[in-house]
Amino acid sequence: MLFIYTYLLMFFERIVSEGLAHYSYVVGDGGEAVVIDPRRDVSVYFDLCLEYDSRIKFVLETHRNEDYVVGSREIFDRCDATVFHADSQLNYRYGRDVVEGDEFWVGDLLIKAIKTPGHTPGSISYLLYDHDSEPWVVFSGDVLLAGDVGRTDFLGFEMVEEMSGILYDSIFDKLLPLGDGVIVCPAHGAGSACGASISERDWTTIGIEKQRNPMLQVEDKDEFIDKASRMLKKPPYFSRMEEINLNPPVLKRLPTPTPLGSKEFRERLNGSQILDTRSELEFGSAHIDGSLSIMSNNVSRFAGWFLNYEEPVLLVTKDVCSDVEKLVRLGFDNIQGYLAGGVLDWHTSGFLTESIDTLTVHELCRLIDTGDVEYILDVRSQGELKSKGVIEDSIHTELEELPNNLNRVPKDGEVFIFCGSGIRSMTAASILKKNGFSKLNVVLGGLAGWSSRTMDIL
Repeated sequence: MLFIYTYLLMFFERIVSEGLAHYSYVVGDGGEAVVIDPRRDVSVYFDLCLEYDSRIKFVLETHRNEDYVVGSREIFDRCDATVFHADSQLNYRYGRDVVEGDEFWVGDLLIKAIKTPGHTPGSISYLLYDHDSEPWVVFSGDVLLAGDVGRTDFLGFEMVEEMSGILYDSIFDKLLPLGDGVIVCPAHGAGSACGASISERDWTTIGIEKQRNPMLQVEDKDEFIDKASRMLKKPPYFSRMEEINLNPPVLKRLPTPTPLGSKEFRERLNGSQILDTRSELEFGSAHIDGSLSIMSNNVSRFAGWFLNYEEPVLLVTKDVCSDVEKLVRLGFDNIQGYLAGGVLDWHTSGFLTESIDTLTVHELCRLIDTGDVEYILDVRSQGELKSKGVIEDSIHTELEELPNNLNRVPKDGEVFIFCGSGIRSMTAASILKKNGFSKLNVVLGGLAGWSSRTMDIL
């Protein structure tokens, strides 16, 4: 989604990185521009500035990002922009530290740094003033989000209440007094792992958040601390991102995986990870043994949970460029190649494929009626169980936790795998299949097609 606001020589644009639910921003005026919290594939910022005949003067970070490789180093390497880092307690290898009160002039526009710790110890928000010197936009990073606040658990359970209290002070003493009309531009939207229940509001203001954000409907600081002190899931790749973002390797351009014929692809299988981003139906029908199924639009969400950084990645995909972009944003740079002719070429080369059985919800209901269903594995999240209900007598483990809970899934019987739609179920099935499970069935449609006439949702 691209949003552009122009006034004379001024432009303002939000860049959305789908899957990660990450927002970055470009503000320009008078031939100068600032980029806030850039993603790693940075061409979009230079293309935009070229369109408006502007040069990037500053790159501002609101915090040390945990969920993607930041693009500041890429911009720094390509032009003379000055990079300013929040969380100055960390050992960044390039750029400068930002402190509260720093001012950044972009043309005739002024941006001021506001210290707003809590999500991280050194989080910084940036207040943009309009041409009349009135507060206009606050870039709040992961401190204040639409319908939520940033998570405060990154320093561990023993620090979560203290960080929640610090976050309260930042929001209630620094951000909310800016004025109801000030636009809030966070670094993430709905679906991000950096909040627990971020709203799907595309745009918001201080006034809207004061009225509608459940985390702000509190009587006092203690109540806020109690609500905000949540230990959320932390994807294993977050630690890698924290390390990389102190000194990211410079790509200069996106990796170009080698198109591989079936024979050469097969020769590279040993020691590689196969990521298949086709649909769940295509994967279930035929896939290369040992493949991990993550549909293309879920790569940003799940690749960091299930891929490792040590082994190279081989792709089976219908959209190489899109999948490479998503992987690179997570720091997966070692993408050695992709199956050029797809699974059809694999078949015509005489190589074997595996399959995973699928069935509809109604077919599952008929099997339940006849007593032919041994185990149902539900890989939905805890939040989905609370809001949508639990399937009676099912085994539950969230998809992200499945590799650590394989012992909860029986190997001696037939397993029917269930999620919200069937897409995550196929990912789960591919993980189980790689770990020696054979009697697997993916329920297509998931909860969206479920009929409670046969089996109640509790």
